[in-house]
Amino acid sequence: MPLPTHGRYAYSPITDRPDVAWPDGRRLALYIGLNLEHFAFGEGLGAQLAPGGPEPDVLNYAWRDYGNRVGAWRMLELFDRLDLPCSVLLNAAILTYCPELADAHHRRGDEICGHGRTNSERQSVLSETEEKALIADTTMALRQRYGRAPAGWLGPWIAQSRLTPDLLRESGYRYLLDWCHDDQPTWFRTRSGPILSVPYPQELNDIPAIAVRRADASSFADMIIDQFDEMREQSRNQALVMGVALHPYIVGQPFRLRHLRRAFEHIARHRRDVWLTTAGAIAEYWATHIPPDRGSGHE
Repeated sequence: MPLPTHGRYAYSPITDRPDVAWPDGRRLALYIGLNLEHFAFGEGLGAQLAPGGPEPDVLNYAWRDYGNRVGAWRMLELFDRLDLPCSVLLNAAILTYCPELADAHHRRGDEICGHGRTNSERQSVLSETEEKALIADTTMALRQRYGRAPAGWLGPWIAQSRLTPDLLRESGYRYLLDWCHDDQPTWFRTRSGPILSVPYPQELNDIPAIAVRRADASSFADMIIDQFDEMREQSRNQALVMGVALHPYIVGQPFRLRHLRRAFEHIARHRRDVWLTTAGAIAEYWATHIPPDRGSGHE
């Protein structure tokens, strides 16, 4: 008896796909997924530095708030210094709480992606009507602020219902994140046509690595460097995507930022060999060169 499946894409080995190169013949594309998130006080979900007590959980709320007040601004200085673009995965609540932070990234030309209303809620548990509303609320807030709807979406808490790809496609999104199943973009089937999945990292992600597995700051930076060096070698055979997922309340802490700077300085020294870009630019380029009807074996 076959196992239940999502039905979104077919199996395709990485070694047997159409060849493509990124702009200027580069083989590795790298993007930074910067999560700018806001949380409700005294209720809802939230990452924890230490086991929380009864609500209001001041310790963990304040720890997360440090990211928006301090950590994100220090990281912005780092990105400016090294001329690194970002895909900003934005909770719409940021536009009410601290719009200055989102605006600073918009001014520098960073991509703004939808990331739900707040990370105090998870979209996978919602009804279809409720999930449509979550996507619509987020999209409208970003469109009103910046004059255009976002092209990409990352679910709060990497959460998708069984209908999320369908709802995103029907809401005008051109690509989704969340899935860490590949090192290349993948065309997903939906009930109204294809939508592209751009790989989103769960290993090079400071929440699983640091907040869950308790990797130290130096080890996390070494992971980024090792992944980058290995993927540069692997990409000689086919174009690959490397993502780094970051949260300012974690890696924006000064002792971690010092090591993160070391990792990004290493990457910046090789910028002529790789495409430092955004998830949206990767999706647009892939859709042009590997459209869903090309017969790539994983549409």
